[in-house]
Amino acid sequence: MTLFRYSLALVLVTGVAQAQMHQPGAMHARMHGAGGHVAHDEATMPGLQGLSATPEESAELAVMFRNFQTLSREVEILPNGIRTVTRSSDPAVMDALVSHVYGMVGRAEAGDDPQIFIQSPTLDIFFANPGAMLSEIELTEDGIVVTQTSDDPAIVEALHVHAGEVSDMAARGMQAVHEMMMQRGG
Repeated sequence: MTLFRYSLALVLVTGVAQAQMHQPGAMHARMHGAGGHVAHDEATMPGLQGLSATPEESAELAVMFRNFQTLSREVEILPNGIRTVTRSSDPAVMDALVSHVYGMVGRAEAGDDPQIFIQSPTLDIFFANPGAMLSEIELTEDGIVVTQTSDDPAIVEALHVHAGEVSDMAARGMQAVHEMMMQRGG
């Protein structure tokens, strides 16, 4: 009987916590606490976890955010999508970047949203429409080259917006994420 009560309590607490994660402004409030001061845990970076993200995916994000100064990025806006070249001066960061790109493109193609807590809502359309975007990835000496195109104008617009978001994160790290979350009220 005691084990049953404990299990039921754990299920209820987990359900409430997950529901609170998705309330508008909930993540922002947890991260900033009373008084609006940043109370982030930069050691574990809990915002990089997700409801279906693997620990390895969260760790890759942490490596890139902790070392964003090593990243550089070029974006070419295409009429039907984007072409990006991203690189890192640090081989370990480059490895994390390559794994992240392949993993997220694979997730988008499968419609498998990792639901990372700080994830931009711009990504929702990619996960909701598997097959609506063509992605080509090439590793070159210049970096990882990603070309993504679509015939769907809404996907193309989201590609353009997300390319800018990623470039901002590559340039400014978590500060860019914090500002994006504040702008959208979450």
